[in-house]
Order: sequence, then structure tokens, then C-alpha cells
Amino acid sequence: QYKKQGKKISCLTAYDYSTAKILDSAGVDLILVGDSLAQVALGYENTLSLTMDEMLHHAKAVCRGVKKSLVVVDLPFLTYQVDMKDAINNAGKCLQAGAQAVKLEGASKDILETIKKMVDIGIPVLGHIGFTPQSVNSLGGNRVQAKTAVSAGELLKEAKDLEKAGCFGVVIELIPSE
Repeated sequence: QYKKQGKKISCLTAYDYSTAKILDSAGVDLILVGDSLAQVALGYENTLSLTMDEMLHHAKAVCRGVKKSLVVVDLPFLTYQVDMKDAINNAGKCLQAGAQAVKLEGASKDILETIKKMVDIGIPVLGHIGFTPQSVNSLGGNRVQAKTAVSAGELLKEAKDLEKAGCFGVVIELIPSE
């Protein structure tokens, strides 16, 4: 409906009850409990040190502050990439905490299979491609992605793969505006 109306989806990040309450009352469509929590609120160097327990603690606080907005929780590094059973259990913990969806980074074959399984059992998933902070080391730092026509085509393929896997939306981070 938003697309037909030409309306944009608003999405902001919250890590605590008070911020979530303000964003929700302002009418923000989607509130992300992002793994940037690691740096912004917990003082880690990057997102890799964030644990599932830390994420759940903040997700619960955010969910308590929200009445209308869609709450999406980032699954932290190594909580979904290694084992599908762990991935599903961790995603389920986010929904039990009050979130309505989870966000996963990447579009590799294994990630796509995990997304398909999550969606099949009723866990809504938001995909994330482009610069993916959990891959900061393999990407060589915080760098703009998809700068060439070839890499932009690969990014488009990843977006389509995420859609086919069942993602309800896709975050595309740190790419050229054009």
C-alpha cells in the first residue's frame, strides 16, 4: 500500500525503552534493535562482540516501549551463520522477547536456506546486504560496496535472492546513491 501511495517507510534504531516509546509515539513504522548497539550503547569496537543475551536484554526493553511500530531485532554475529537450529532458536527468542521480526546479514546459500526455513515456520525476516557490519573484517573495513557495474549487478541478484527466500524487505547499506 505504501508503494502504491508513494509513501516511504520510516525506520529508526532504538536500544532502550525510552527511545522506543518516543519513536513509537512519533509514528515510526519500523524500529530496529540494531547490532550497532555494540558500539553505540555498550562501547565495543565493532558489532562482532555483541552477544545474544545482550541483544535480548535491549530487545525486551525496546518491545516494552512499543505499542504500534514493527520491532525488528538484529541477530548478532555467529548466532545464525553456523547452525540452522541455533539460528531458529535465537530468532525465536527475539519473537518471545516481543519483536515481530529478525534481521539477518548476507545472501549466501546457507543464509538463504536459513531464511527460507525461518519464514516457513512463521518467523518474518528482514534481509541486509551491501555493507554488512558483521563482515567488516572480510570487507576490509567500513567501505562503500557495489561501486562497479558488476558488483552492483551482484547486489541486485542478492536482493532478488532474499526476496525469493521470503524476506519481507531488504536493508541495503553503504552503497553509491546512484
